Amino acid sequence: RLAVANKLSKQYKEANVLYWANSLLDLTYTFINHCVAASSTPPPFEIPHLRFVHAGLALSFLPGQMVIAKPGAKPCSVRAAYLLEELIPGGPDAFVKFIHNTDCDPLLDPDEDGHNIALFLAFTQHVQYEKTGGLAYISNYQGV
Repeated sequence: RLAVANKLSKQYKEANVLYWANSLLDLTYTFINHCVAASSTPPPFEIPHLRFVHAGLALSFLPGQMVIAKPGAKPCSVRAAYLLEELIPGGPDAFVKFIHNTDCDPLLDPDEDGHNIALFLAFTQHVQYEKTGGLAYISNYQGV
């Protein structure tokens, strides 16, 4: 089991990544909405409306006590840290991996359910890459 300080650090990073992923997805939809508004005709396809799970970091504190996780570390009254995530309906059978983090090509074949979403997610990666000047994009898209 990880020490509280190490666990908190890892979970804080995961929550922060989720925060920035949401921001990148919002950036993509802002770009899409701008393009649709500037066009004289609507797109010839439906634009998927996707989102990440809602999540947050929950901390449990020791009342009136300070804990030193390791020598030289600052005292901390955090007893436990939890990354709370929204429950995704459908269970593991509904889970789909759309794009792997080592390849930008959609994992789904054209005849599989969700292929259009996988193509859309590949498009979002291109928008994010371009809009951030090549600094960031969301990889390893997965969901239901």
